[in-house]
Amino acid sequence: MQPTAKPLAERIRPRDLSGFIGQSHLVGVGKPLQRALQQRAVPSMIFWGPPGVGKTTLARMVAAVAEKPFYNLSAVSAGKAELRQIVESVQPLAKGRNQRSQLGLFAAPETAESPDSVILFLDEIHRFNKAQQDFLLPYVEDGVITLIGATTENPSFEVISALLSRMQVFTLNPLTVDEIEQIIARGAAALAVEIEAAGVGFLANYANGDARAALNLLENASRLYQTPTITAEQLRETLQSKHLRYDKTGEEHYNTISAFIKSMRASDVDAALYYCARMIDSGEDPKFIARRMVIFASEDIGIADSNALTVANDVFRAVETIGLPECQFNLAHGVVYLASARKNRAAGKAYFDALADVSDLGNLAIPLHIRNAPTQLMRELGYGDGYEAYTDESLLPEAIKGKRYFPPPQTPPPQRGGGVMGV
Repeated sequence: MQPTAKPLAERIRPRDLSGFIGQSHLVGVGKPLQRALQQRAVPSMIFWGPPGVGKTTLARMVAAVAEKPFYNLSAVSAGKAELRQIVESVQPLAKGRNQRSQLGLFAAPETAESPDSVILFLDEIHRFNKAQQDFLLPYVEDGVITLIGATTENPSFEVISALLSRMQVFTLNPLTVDEIEQIIARGAAALAVEIEAAGVGFLANYANGDARAALNLLENASRLYQTPTITAEQLRETLQSKHLRYDKTGEEHYNTISAFIKSMRASDVDAALYYCARMIDSGEDPKFIARRMVIFASEDIGIADSNALTVANDVFRAVETIGLPECQFNLAHGVVYLASARKNRAAGKAYFDALADVSDLGNLAIPLHIRNAPTQLMRELGYGDGYEAYTDESLLPEAIKGKRYFPPPQTPPPQRGGGVMGV
């Protein structure tokens, strides 16, 4: 196989839905994206899903039917300067400029005049900070930019609410084994090679729903061995990656984060640091780790050390702002603090006990004397009557009056590390 500038995944990327594999809940007949493409109705949108499932491909299809200039940026490397150049290339904002900005790295159709709107595909939109997202907001709102974002992170956490409210979110699923095998067959045909059955199975298993991962490994093996048939052993030898086990089926991902949480819960600082380092070394997103630490601070430490939640939140913000590799210091700081802290799960347990009563008993009548009484009629009906701000009386509904969800915590005996109480 002769080397080529374009990766295999790019060379076999479908141009329309007839060649698209997967995401039938979005692109099947009568489904949202299929209808949008058919009607040429292109709102601003976000494609949310794991890597290698078709986010970029769908964005390009949307841009093709819209017949507008298409700009492709990665939030990892782009900033306000690139965004400003794109905005200034649009006719209403050009303010008399006779020439379009020369973007160099960005492909845009050559036209005699600047267009009145463009499509901007922003890969990894979750990497844009609040200021960068705020800059885009007025142009998205005015329709100057039709924004298509792609993200592997939950957009409700990563995209500012004002921008998110103006975009439609489409959730993409990991590709199935059958879909991955179809894409592998297409890639093998493009490379003019055969793959033995065991090799196809190995690739599909390794991909874990990520078509790009399978195609990259297939292409590398073909380039390395240059044989007409690719075997499973050749694929294994090509890979030789310390990340294989972590990425292979997704199970190791969940095993490692579970071990990390349980080590902090047991106040085993050394184990917690080890599993944190192992996740980072395997390519895990540090924000995922920090987010779990914020949950842990309330779920497991709780009122034993309320400052733990402040520390965990500060670690998350530091990780978000600084990024790798420097944020490893922030993670280590937080892990040691949380693992060393005393533990008390009583607050969370009390809440879920209360939630169980809500589920089992429904909306029990709220006592009249603590109801809101904004009108004369409500006051005549007894709403708010007899209310005392400070009382020892239970304010629960009559059916569960006096029930205790959260008894005062008992002082625990000394335990290893920070110790556990109220569990």
